Amino acid sequence: MRLLITLFLIGWSVDCFANPIRVAVFEGAGVGKSQTQLVNSLSDSKDTAVALRRITTEEILDGELSSVDVLIHPGGSGSKQGNDLGEEGRKKIREYVEQGGGFLGVCAGAYLATNDYTWSLNLIDAKVLDRKHWARGTGMVQVTLSPSGQKLFRAKDSTLDIYYGQGPLLVRREWDDPKTPNYESLAIYASEIAKNGAPSGIMKGTSAAVRGDYGKGKVFCFSAHPELTDGLHHLIPTVVKWLAEAKTN
Repeated sequence: MRLLITLFLIGWSVDCFANPIRVAVFEGAGVGKSQTQLVNSLSDSKDTAVALRRITTEEILDGELSSVDVLIHPGGSGSKQGNDLGEEGRKKIREYVEQGGGFLGVCAGAYLATNDYTWSLNLIDAKVLDRKHWARGTGMVQVTLSPSGQKLFRAKDSTLDIYYGQGPLLVRREWDDPKTPNYESLAIYASEIAKNGAPSGIMKGTSAAVRGDYGKGKVFCFSAHPELTDGLHHLIPTVVKWLAEAKTN
């Protein structure tokens, strides 16, 4: 078993030493360069003890998710990650979350979590608005937090500036899918990016961060990139800690 574990044990209590959150970051086709900053946001955290490893499709198929508290699919290409997993790998992830695991999808990983594509994980009942213009550009945008989002992120203000890198514009489907749980929107886009021929007036009001339950487990998706935003790196370990509660409760 190829296991790359790093324990970050600076300033934690005895209980945290004994019980770090076991986090696996997907490694395979479609994983982009932002995974480095995502991993760094976890390794640099002084508030959340983490045992970190990479995990491949082969290892997922071999049942290694059973020793993981939180699975993260980072930015890159959602379709390539989904197709790398294949039907059986995607099924393994659904079973893992349903049995109490935590799933975090960032940008490409958020595309992957929807039920809008043939390669989707179907973890949240979400449609991606304006799929034609997914490459709508990158840059800083403003999001508005819900009261729950502001509480979870311990944000002083109800708005945040965050880096957007062509993540999904998440909206609720026109119809309910009884097989896929609904989500709670914690942040919506208050400004937009409309480059490369993308129409304006589409992005505002769509969800930038969502969460939900799936069986006994939890799902969280960032459309944007806190790990690529100065001052917001801490949102990744904050969400990982929230997701891990499904395993420990």
